[in-house]
Amino acid sequence: MDDSRGVAENIEQWKIKRLIQNLDKCRGHGTSLISLIIPPTEQLSLTGRMINDECGSATSIKSRVVRQAILSALTSIRERLKLYNNRMPKNGLVIYCGEILNDKDVIEKKVTIDIEPFRPINTKIYICNNTFHTQPLKDLLVMEDKYGFIIIDGNGTLFGTLQGNAKEILNQFSVDLPKKHRRGGQSALRFSRLRKESRHNYLRKVSEQAVVQFITGDKINVTGIIIAGSAEFKKELAQSDMFDERLQSKVIKIVDIAYGGQNGFQQAIELSADTLNNVKFIREKAIISQFFEEIAQDTKKYCYGIEDTMRALLMGSCEKVILYENLSAVRTLLRHPESGREDIVYCNQGKEAEISTVDEKGEKVDIVEQGPLAEWIVENYMKFGSELELVSDKSQEGSQFARGFNGIGAFLRYQQDVAQLGENGDEEDWDEDFM
Repeated sequence: MDDSRGVAENIEQWKIKRLIQNLDKCRGHGTSLISLIIPPTEQLSLTGRMINDECGSATSIKSRVVRQAILSALTSIRERLKLYNNRMPKNGLVIYCGEILNDKDVIEKKVTIDIEPFRPINTKIYICNNTFHTQPLKDLLVMEDKYGFIIIDGNGTLFGTLQGNAKEILNQFSVDLPKKHRRGGQSALRFSRLRKESRHNYLRKVSEQAVVQFITGDKINVTGIIIAGSAEFKKELAQSDMFDERLQSKVIKIVDIAYGGQNGFQQAIELSADTLNNVKFIREKAIISQFFEEIAQDTKKYCYGIEDTMRALLMGSCEKVILYENLSAVRTLLRHPESGREDIVYCNQGKEAEISTVDEKGEKVDIVEQGPLAEWIVENYMKFGSELELVSDKSQEGSQFARGFNGIGAFLRYQQDVAQLGENGDEEDWDEDFM
């Protein structure tokens, strides 16, 4: 997978995550929320007929409120399907539709959402419930390649996995093997035999645990396996007759590391970067480390924080924006009715209600648009000729970026002191076409 395709898929995954979060909060009257999942092998014409049949069945629903809500949703779905002209998207189609209730059981809004998945969806579902069925979308997010790690040395073994930017320790145990030098009272031959037997039993245990951790239902549950260690154990394991042949065929790299345990796991991930270059965890660490290097060298080709980064983005100065995937900031567009002037205000989620709708002169200010800043950036970054990198806080670098830099920063196209520009109040360089 090339970098551009990987970035595009990361953004699509992020959109799906946000959508799932929003859909899971929705609830409707009775069974009035409809979830329709159509795999690419299905014909839209047949789905259209099914929706027509459901409209006929819905007329017999006793509850007037539920009946009207379902009929309204089915009608909206039928109209949305017509827009595809009986052409099924290559990865299938997902539609959610229904009237959403607020905390007081009053209809707040009606939503009709159609999604063309970024990967083929193989599930066929039609469900009417008081919540949306989002499990098929969640399944899309865990279809990313998973890699298994075996960290082995003379002190013990750790089994772990890396999937995207999430690493997990599956099992870890220690071992007490005889040292190379025998103690008094033992013959050299007996000591050698005991030491060899202990190592053999240790490799057998590791081999058995590898099967337990990486084979489920007689199928290998990882895309590839990396064996890492600080001694000859790693090579012995990879070549051992005790190591399951199915797992041997999945070994993609053997790595020399200086540590064992969790530190060794982290080092093995970093040293396998050439093999795992499409795993988001590696990419995320590399991009943030590069950003930190720009700051350390004070190149003036970087900015961070919401105000400075958004100012640089609107100016078209950002070559690449780095965005924490769980950024909670809210963007609000305000308009002064008398002058027609517009201002943009950024605040933390939950604080948007505190935004004053009265300006410094006591005049009323209208809220024109309000929503999550992260969503606005994802939808608009390309308008400014920028690239976008979404990062998590699962790595040490990502956590530092999220906490210390407010979860947003950018590489600039040229040297510029964005903060000083803001202090001078010089907005004449802002490209109004971008606003």
